[in-house]
Amino acid sequence: RNHVIRGAARTADNAARKALETGVPETREEVMEAISAIDKAAEKGVIHKNNAARRKGRLMKRLTALTTKSG
Repeated sequence: RNHVIRGAARTADNAARKALETGVPETREEVMEAISAIDKAAEKGVIHKNNAARRKGRLMKRLTALTTKSG
């Protein structure tokens, strides 16, 4: 069970990072899905809450940089 939850979080995280790199229009939705998956994994104890916070912070930092750069 833990493997499935961790895999879902990792897959969503990778999809969000790829969207951030390519700058596709659905980037914000991808990031929000990744944050949701990471939160679920942390809530179930699959990943540590600080690990989840770090991942979410890094995603949001990149999203903010992308949105301010694009206008």
